[in-house]
Amino acid sequence: MPLQRSTNVTIQDVARRAGVSTATVSHALNLTGRINSKTRQHVLAIVRELKYHPNRNASNLASHRSRTLGIIVSDIENPFFAVAVRNFEAAARRRRYETIVSETNYELPLMQRAAENMLEQKVRAVAILTSEMSSDWLEEILQQGIPVVGFDLALNSERVTNIKVDYASGMRQVVEHLYSLGHRRMAFVGGRQNLSNILSREQSYVASMQTLGLDPGLILNGNQRPDGGYSAGLDILAAPSRPTAVVAMNDLTAVGLIKAFRCHGLRVPEDISVTGFDNTYLAHYLEPRLTTVDMHPDLVGRSAAEALHEAFTDATRAMERTINIDLVIGQSTGPAPTPRNGHGPAPSS
Repeated sequence: MPLQRSTNVTIQDVARRAGVSTATVSHALNLTGRINSKTRQHVLAIVRELKYHPNRNASNLASHRSRTLGIIVSDIENPFFAVAVRNFEAAARRRRYETIVSETNYELPLMQRAAENMLEQKVRAVAILTSEMSSDWLEEILQQGIPVVGFDLALNSERVTNIKVDYASGMRQVVEHLYSLGHRRMAFVGGRQNLSNILSREQSYVASMQTLGLDPGLILNGNQRPDGGYSAGLDILAAPSRPTAVVAMNDLTAVGLIKAFRCHGLRVPEDISVTGFDNTYLAHYLEPRLTTVDMHPDLVGRSAAEALHEAFTDATRAMERTINIDLVIGQSTGPAPTPRNGHGPAPSS
């Protein structure tokens, strides 16, 4: 008779089902001891079947009240996530929680491993600041009784507090700013199309352009990083009709675009304007100072930690929180170039 699924499956349950000792189970999980490959695969199959997650902090969890919060992000090198994590940790520390951080590198298999890690570590709650999350793994975490805060998760669950960003407002502010400077021919550089919040930025850009009666123009895919922006910049330079302004889906992409344009003799913003999205510290130190949209990563991090803490005291508090975002005008945008200086036709009215 199958063992009933439990949120408290133990190593003894796995050993009993597999017909081996608990030591053998431990060796199979940790790649230690002298057990053959067939036995190890058999044990691991039972581990998956019972959804057992070894407790790597058992000595600290005797009271069954972990003081550890987890946070999963896409790219820890991206200043947006770095700031969010730092503020998440600070808010958690003020309430005497420890923090475990996992990175996905925008890859679903690594997202699954990150989710497994949170379960293995028996975190008390987890913030998922990434789009690459399957409904199956979210449900697995929730079934373990672990509160979740998501960041623009394209998943519907009354048990998840979702922090949302108003991308439509941000892109509208960017496009209207460029329009006010005379730009009518623009381009957009996005990211990986399989990620919902990245696709939302592109869709918001297209909608904003159409509202103004403009053709969205050239739309390219980057990889959310400077090298992707640089490659997209080369494609823009080779386009038959070069845009007078380029809207990047984040600041890192804008950094790569500006480098590509400068390396090929274009001045920013005299010859071509560039905008970012995030308002990371890179935007402040880039020359010229980047025009971008402030997504308040510090507030995202603090809000995630506070929402997780609130979930412990009231399980019905799951809700949606919206982060209002604002345009920060720097020096990377300027008036659209005119035919007189050889940078393309004058913008149409």
